[in-house]
Amino acid sequence: MERIDFSALSWQYPFVKSLLPILALLAFTVSSWAGPNSYQVTGPVLEVTDTKIVVQKGEEKWELARTPETKVTGDLKVGAKVTISYAMTAKAVSVK
Repeated sequence: MERIDFSALSWQYPFVKSLLPILALLAFTVSSWAGPNSYQVTGPVLEVTDTKIVVQKGEEKWELARTPETKVTGDLKVGAKVTISYAMTAKAVSVK
């Protein structure tokens, strides 16, 4: 079977080289718009209310706020093993 050499085709058009820095800058800019980092916690549910979910992670109990915008897939109930995605957002900052 004969091998095809693609190296000559890759840079055949000079404008492709000039587009690479622009595409890299665009990718960096879009990623910075993504907002705060997202984190996850996984474990069994200890308590569920309209305003919070408590999950056991190792020896710690994690209490996370629950709002009407919280998307839940499946049957959320005590004892269920869940993975919760969350972000840390500052609510107030006091400079001293």
